Amino acid sequence: MSESTTLLTPAVYLVGAGPGDPDLLTVKAQKLISQADVLLFADSLVPQQILELCRKDAEIIRTANKTLEEILPLMVEKVRSHKSVIRLQSGDPSLYSAIHEQMQALAAADIPFEVIPGISAFQAAAAKLKVELTIPGLVQTIILSRISGRTQVPATEELASLAAHQASLCLYLSARHIEDAQSQLLEHYPATTPVAICYRLGWEDEKIVVVSLDKMAEVTHKEKLIRTTLYVISPALQDMGEVRSRLYHPEHNHLFRPRKSTDRVF
Repeated sequence: MSESTTLLTPAVYLVGAGPGDPDLLTVKAQKLISQADVLLFADSLVPQQILELCRKDAEIIRTANKTLEEILPLMVEKVRSHKSVIRLQSGDPSLYSAIHEQMQALAAADIPFEVIPGISAFQAAAAKLKVELTIPGLVQTIILSRISGRTQVPATEELASLAAHQASLCLYLSARHIEDAQSQLLEHYPATTPVAICYRLGWEDEKIVVVSLDKMAEVTHKEKLIRTTLYVISPALQDMGEVRSRLYHPEHNHLFRPRKSTDRVF
């Protein structure tokens, strides 16, 4: 089969590119990218190396300088010309990706589309930090949020109210308003709570610094971070020593590991 032959059904494929490391693409994302006729990508947020997966004859369209009103007609026109289109988005499409309005517009234009998930920055951060964000007996909830900025957060989701849970809180898109974020977090988290400041995860200039919550704003300014920064605020980042979950404990039985006849019953 020649490279110019369309391998995919003509449609728009909204693909999560992950936080930056091309190796963190899903297998499905790699397959789609290698087969598509057209690839649109936000070149300010998606690494250039991913383009190496494209067909040599694929049309590459950079979108960092384009508005949605410019991007959508391009995708519609390409699919109506019987071409398969990848819309490559940073991270995972379900988080802060602006795909809701894209899907609405594609559906209104009767253009078929599919969403392919990707690794989100909070997952990459936990892996880099070598931590589990849900520690038995300490924290069992992960909150993904942001502080109000140009995009307003609903009143019921203000950061201070979320901080009251003292869960593992992953804060996106908030570096420009970090003093306000720190102030609201300190209403409920102890000042000594560890915070991982994660800049451009998965990129060559990645930087991760772990500080106490009361130093979060100071270090952000010192490092001159204003974008592409994730904050992970969590008691799970502290040294916990030995903690044992129930899942693989010998006294824990379930459907696939029934109690042995020799097990003691308490």
